Amino acid sequence: MQQEAPVHVAQGVTQGLLIKRVNPKYPSKARADRIQGTVILRAVISKDGDVADLSVVSGDPLLVKTATKAVKQWKYRPYLLAGKPVAVNTEIIVNFTLSGG
Repeated sequence: MQQEAPVHVAQGVTQGLLIKRVNPKYPSKARADRIQGTVILRAVISKDGDVADLSVVSGDPLLVKTATKAVKQWKYRPYLLAGKPVAVNTEIIVNFTLSGG
């Protein structure tokens, strides 16, 4: 049986399917250096809703590792196409913001 290629789905759609989100820990070095920013990841979400494959599109190297570690633990409701769950290809955006002064 041939594996079907993942369907591309917009980030906003997959965000609505998210059922378990693990927030990344702010790296102490990044916090000390006052580094903030966005990490953009490209993900394949399996038809079971697991993050099956993850690659970095952009982001500060100090933030990428912790963002990737957290996102690998995320869980999604399966995306249905014609009533059947399918794997999807999407982007995941993780924002790192320092609070306080």
